[in-house]
Amino acid sequence: MLRQPVITKDGSHTVSVPEMNVTYHSLHGAIQESLHVFIDAGFRYTLSNLNKLDIYIFEMGFGTGLNALLTFIETEKLNINVHYTAVELFPLQHEETNALNYCEQLQRSDLKPVFEQIHQCEWERDISITSFFTLHKVKNSLLNFNSSTSQHLIYFDAFAPSAQPELWTKEVFEKLVRMMHPGGVLITYCSKGDVRRAMQAAGFIVEKIPGPPGKREMVRCRKASEG
Repeated sequence: MLRQPVITKDGSHTVSVPEMNVTYHSLHGAIQESLHVFIDAGFRYTLSNLNKLDIYIFEMGFGTGLNALLTFIETEKLNINVHYTAVELFPLQHEETNALNYCEQLQRSDLKPVFEQIHQCEWERDISITSFFTLHKVKNSLLNFNSSTSQHLIYFDAFAPSAQPELWTKEVFEKLVRMMHPGGVLITYCSKGDVRRAMQAAGFIVEKIPGPPGKREMVRCRKASEG
């Protein structure tokens, strides 16, 4: 599968997959999109409603590692521990991740060793990136993935439904509901009507919220709290 680096409008890289007609991040700005969708509307929102020192995050679609890096940056500011699990069936190669310019664009060249470790560390086991950030990468499809750990937050960053329709079904969202703490949050950039209906049928409480530049709306879901 051919993958090509592309510079987006905010100067940061994404990766294009021409045969699938998809990119890993928005062409309007990779960092800009990830900050808006996953950090602001996901991570910060969840923390504001969660009184815990340990937070469990699951990412569908590890991809470029940008969401993990941005979460790491947020976490280093806070007195909490993050346990970050990510599923990726087709990991980027070292030469591909080495070319990504996120640390430079964020003006955090000091994080280059962290970003490299995020990508190069061993799969299928817990890796302590720092004392406050533990990463567990799984090379598998979400369809075959199972976890006994309850998640507080899910970054659902699969390719669009037109490219990966099998990942946007009621059955997949039912699996994710079972993986979550009561009151847990799932955040995604997609707001298609059939996707929202599948989420609702799976048991999520679904709300449309403003999307990042270039996208009018996105979706945030919650698992109902017990009682």
